[in-house]
Amino acid sequence: MPRLWLVLGALSGLVAVALSAWAAHGLVLDEADHRRVQSALTMQGWHALALLAVGLLAERRPGARLPHLAGGCFVLGSLGFCGAVWWLVLRGWSLGIAPQGGTLLMLGWLLLAAAALRKPVP
Repeated sequence: MPRLWLVLGALSGLVAVALSAWAAHGLVLDEADHRRVQSALTMQGWHALALLAVGLLAERRPGARLPHLAGGCFVLGSLGFCGAVWWLVLRGWSLGIAPQGGTLLMLGWLLLAAAALRKPVP
């Protein structure tokens, strides 16, 4: 299971770079949508790295559940927040789930902190 978080983190990073290139070179946006896209790309990039951290921590702590809960929050939160922002920019209407996605991202960080503070089970 730890490898899943590493793979998802790497793929999320790949998609963030590809979308950044598209946004910079092929996507014509007004100023407000440009800011929205930059916010989504920033969140996706940071949470791609967070997923890598989850994978490394989960690898070092077999049997621990908190890293996996954090990883789930990061994946669902990224899809919810970043996906909703992209949907708004590309389709012109809101899905209304960005706040829930952002909340899941924050919960993921809290769970990751808790996982790091817990002593490893021998």
